[in-house]
Amino acid sequence: MLENASSHAFQAEVQQLLDIVIHSLYTDKEIFVRELVSNAADALEKLRHTQLTEKEVYEADEPLEIRITTDDSANTITIADSGIGMTREELVENLGTIAHSGSKKFMQALSEAGQKESSLIGQFGVGFYSAFMVADDVKVYTHSWKTDGEHLVWSSDGKTGYEIEEAPGQKRGSRIVVHLREDQKEFSDGNRIKGILESYSSFVPFPILLNGERVNKVEALWRKPKNDITDEEYTEFYKFIGKAWDEPRYRMHFSADAPLEINALLFVPQENTELFGFGQMEAGVSLYCKNVLIDDNPEGLLPEWLRFLRGVIDSADLPLNISRESMQDSALVRKLNRVVTKRFLKFLDGEAKSDAEKYGEFYQKFSRFLKEGIATDHESKDSIAKLLRFESSMTEKGDLTSLDDYQTRAKDEQDSIYYLIGDSRAAIEAGPYLEAFQARGLEVLFLTEPIDDYVVRSLSTYGEKKLVSADRADLELGDATTPEEGEALAEDRVEGLCEFIKSEIGEERVEKVEAGSRLVGSPAVALNPDEFMSAQMRRMMQAMNPDDAPPPAKVRLEINARHELIKKLDEIRESNPDLAKLVVAQLFDNALLAAGLLDDKKSLITRGYDLMNAALNPA
Repeated sequence: MLENASSHAFQAEVQQLLDIVIHSLYTDKEIFVRELVSNAADALEKLRHTQLTEKEVYEADEPLEIRITTDDSANTITIADSGIGMTREELVENLGTIAHSGSKKFMQALSEAGQKESSLIGQFGVGFYSAFMVADDVKVYTHSWKTDGEHLVWSSDGKTGYEIEEAPGQKRGSRIVVHLREDQKEFSDGNRIKGILESYSSFVPFPILLNGERVNKVEALWRKPKNDITDEEYTEFYKFIGKAWDEPRYRMHFSADAPLEINALLFVPQENTELFGFGQMEAGVSLYCKNVLIDDNPEGLLPEWLRFLRGVIDSADLPLNISRESMQDSALVRKLNRVVTKRFLKFLDGEAKSDAEKYGEFYQKFSRFLKEGIATDHESKDSIAKLLRFESSMTEKGDLTSLDDYQTRAKDEQDSIYYLIGDSRAAIEAGPYLEAFQARGLEVLFLTEPIDDYVVRSLSTYGEKKLVSADRADLELGDATTPEEGEALAEDRVEGLCEFIKSEIGEERVEKVEAGSRLVGSPAVALNPDEFMSAQMRRMMQAMNPDDAPPPAKVRLEINARHELIKKLDEIRESNPDLAKLVVAQLFDNALLAAGLLDDKKSLITRGYDLMNAALNPA
């Protein structure tokens, strides 16, 4: 040992902590590259600030950059920066004592946590020591930014202690030489290190040179002012971060200082690949802290229904675990989730108002995600509801309307938003349920996707109005605005006919048969008294349990006493009861079919032939 060298032993508790860092805290050994590069970037940032306040800085013209070299013959990787550097005292303070801010406190907290060290994230800064996961010897050559600083080298095998001695000829900054263990030789391969850098350090704000070639060529646009970024740069960034080939449909770039410091750049892609049958899209928003990747798929960063987004969220406020592999405080992640989700919903609402046509194109592709959000994200569902669009009885085919627009057209005394669920607009318009509302000038929304049933159940109200299915049995709609045509059956005849129909169908299938005022052109309608077991829900339950036959639907049957078919049925129930029974059965099955509640369609077809035969061969 040279005369100017000083040898230091690790304390027992520090040695124990180093053992934990090497063997427990880090899941992937490659993390040491990210940690050392992040430390180098911090050193460069400190030097940049120092240059603003100090008149003299050692080697002031030296470029601010990170230089990495690999040597597979020597089995080493070297990471050097031209940053702030360290004095002898700083070497002892920063490297000589792990987590110099309180290694004893760390060990105490570790003991109290029952060895669950991952819960102590970010409190003690031991990232440098991750190098000992792969090294049998580490040397740190350094010269402080001070012009009168020493040329020094710190060295350790991570076991017995460390030495500090003079090493003439050092440049400003720090140069870390990691001598790799034989079983970790892969990290002396330039291609292996390039892959790690591209994964974790692409947006470090200083040039990273690997064996003389710059690796991080894409800027961290999320930290730049919007006015300094061109559309072309945004597009290229989207293609890089989203591994995409198309151009983004929307982009949202925002910064916030409260309640968290956030820099976010999010994109909506052109296509929803789930529509093509490629399976569920993977979440595509990565979490960064000061331009360093923390997690490319962080759980809980955004709600599941926003998995179509691509981009970056960067927050310096998140405390990280020692390995930067997970967030310490899930409450902060939830807060980040709420803030970004709220901002994105506000952004979409603004886009919908400023360019309805463009938003309509987005909605056609991505409406399923919004509807999923209504059903699963209770906190955001009211904001998402503003973004929903549907066809309605007052829009042309293909044109969509919002719930807000519906309310502007609602009648003054109307306290409900009416909707009908069906397979298509044509199917809804062909059914008997719509005519009562059209006769009264009431708008009905057309819900034609399977998830829509969940949407209205989850939403239940919008503003001060309830969402009400137009096929409910207990609706009171008031008088029609258009006069009813034809003369109705006498009240006593209606009563008798209803009893006849109910007796033929059976009480196990029909709860009640009565004449009503909702029908205009249809002879009968089946009304489901169970609002929690809609036709769509029955089909879904049957799909989930294909071996179990669904219980027979029990409905209320409303007949139109002015309809000619009903009048004829009343006539033949006494003169030709056999034919009347066939008509009742067919009338009931037709009503169930229109309601989506008919499970056995074979009898409907067979009976149809019997009716044809009876019509062609009258008695």
